[in-house]
Amino acid sequence: MDIATVSSKGQITIPKAVREALGIEFGDKIVIQQEDNGRFYFDNAALVVFSRAADDFKGAAKKAGFKNEREMQNYMKGVRKKVRGY
Repeated sequence: MDIATVSSKGQITIPKAVREALGIEFGDKIVIQQEDNGRFYFDNAALVVFSRAADDFKGAAKKAGFKNEREMQNYMKGVRKKVRGY
């Protein structure tokens, strides 16, 4: 169990072992949420966003008519070329 001390400004230092386990580095954002049972937990905000985005996009490629990942990647390459102008 790791313990953190709250400063006079309400700040805490997240113990190194916890930062490493969550993949948190200097400047990263964390998400703090409260569970129904009243407990709080926090997580790496970037990982939460990526996870939610992945969930939102599940099945989207199939709905768009792509038959496989290669077709989708080729389409995205075309979009990037168009945006960049070459």
